[in-house]
Amino acid sequence: MNQAPPTAAPPVVPEHNRVMALLGIGLSVFMGTMDLSIVNISLPTLMAELGVGLAVIEWVVVSYALVITSLMLGAARLGDMYGKKRIYLWGIVIFGVGSALCGMAPGAYSLIVFRGLQALGTVMMQALGMAIVTEMSPPEQRGRVLGVMGTAVSLGLAVGPPLGGMLIATVGWRFIFLVNLPVCLLAWFMVTRYVPAGWRGPGGERFDSAGALVLFLALICYALGMTLGQHHGFDHGASPALLLASLAGVGLFIWVEHHSTSPMMPLGLFKAPEFSLGLVMGWIAFLILGGVFVLPIYLEVAEGYTPLQVGFFMLVVPVTMGISSPVAGWCADRFGHRPVSLVGLVLLVGGCLALSGLRLHLSPLEYVLRVSPVGLGLGLFQAPNNSAILGHAPKERLGMASGLVSLSRTLGNTSGVPLMGAVFSMYFLAAAPLADQSNLMSAPPEALVAGVAGAYQVAAWLGTSSIVVAVVAWWLESRNKARAKAGLR
Repeated sequence: MNQAPPTAAPPVVPEHNRVMALLGIGLSVFMGTMDLSIVNISLPTLMAELGVGLAVIEWVVVSYALVITSLMLGAARLGDMYGKKRIYLWGIVIFGVGSALCGMAPGAYSLIVFRGLQALGTVMMQALGMAIVTEMSPPEQRGRVLGVMGTAVSLGLAVGPPLGGMLIATVGWRFIFLVNLPVCLLAWFMVTRYVPAGWRGPGGERFDSAGALVLFLALICYALGMTLGQHHGFDHGASPALLLASLAGVGLFIWVEHHSTSPMMPLGLFKAPEFSLGLVMGWIAFLILGGVFVLPIYLEVAEGYTPLQVGFFMLVVPVTMGISSPVAGWCADRFGHRPVSLVGLVLLVGGCLALSGLRLHLSPLEYVLRVSPVGLGLGLFQAPNNSAILGHAPKERLGMASGLVSLSRTLGNTSGVPLMGAVFSMYFLAAAPLADQSNLMSAPPEALVAGVAGAYQVAAWLGTSSIVVAVVAWWLESRNKARAKAGLR
């Protein structure tokens, strides 16, 4: 994991090495994303075999999410200071060690701790993966390489549940973690061999410990507050206090960074409106994606499909994302990222509107046609938007920019599930005021349809707001280019 001395610019990377490096980064991104989805299907098995209830076993998922959310920007800053390749390789090693320990965990509580260690490795990879492929690729190829990264994320989401089900049914739950080990070895070899050392800080930089600690506490309060609110409600208990604490923490973080001589996240990054607006659009898009979790309830209870059939239906969004993402990257390199991402947002809103018109007794084909624009739109939007964000980041903050992109996605998912769940519940209860919401398996099908339709009506409005932001970002970018061309900058 040795690093080359600091360089003023990343070295020229031969085409073959770039392809192999991209495959290595993509493989580790696929592995980390797959681990997010593969564990969810194992929770009933883990409760039965480890002898604990849902209140305990859900922390196998929660601990993973808390670590990723709270440490993302700290890992990104370390990559900018000490070299992205070095931190990324340590991430693969820590993820592999965490996976091995999870596979050998003697009980539920040790499994929760080892999942936190596994997440520490994941966050190092997620924070820096896009920065590495951006740094080693020519600007004219940035869109397509980020499109490949989007496909790796989508494939991880798609492969996780069926692979997890197959492993649990054949060799047992421990192998949903142990299966990562050969992938870790291959990814580590490819990254070591083909990823160049790249740019890193000039040395002598100080890590902003105060800013990192304040941000860590703010983000962990937010993630924990959203998680507890989802399960116990946002109007009582610890959730409101945690969310208020996270808001106060963000304010304190901004104050600390403003007064720091070596800030972890310079606030000047956000002076470029295209950079800030891109992050906002990414957050909204994944806020909408959080609503996908209500669809299995509709499919299984209202339409009567089996869990296996529902599993195949739930592949539609990640598969269509994986198909459209590399196409979007290629189009962005050729035609510009703004028009392609805008087309993606329009498709996304169209899919939300189609799902807001759900009714009972849809044919499988009609359901697929309604939900496909959501995945296609997200795939078309994600790579060009990420390319625009990273294209506006200075090279010395490329790791931080990559971390912010990943954090916007994580916060979107963290916020989207409880938000869309709350909207679903509101419309569900309006359609069936006397229904037992705690037992949706016996709920009136018409009320479930009303809940899903209402959730996607709100999602369509959110998507429309993102379209407005995209148009503003496009206008600002066009204006700045015109000024630069006229010699006014």
